[in-house]
Amino acid sequence: MKANVGTIDRVLRIVAGLVLIALAATGTVGWWGWLGVVPLATGLFRFCPAYTLLGITTCPMKQ
Repeated sequence: MKANVGTIDRVLRIVAGLVLIALAATGTVGWWGWLGVVPLATGLFRFCPAYTLLGITTCPMKQ
């Protein structure tokens, strides 16, 4: 797996994932809050399968 998630994108995904999981754990939102696992995982692994399918990368280009 080649990294395709950049630094800012990574931080936003991790924060959003943690917020959704926390809201689901406290009962503030329904079961759908547990979907925060997806952005959390893609942020931690720096790889997004959807980005690969769409040909997108937010990583800086290596020179």
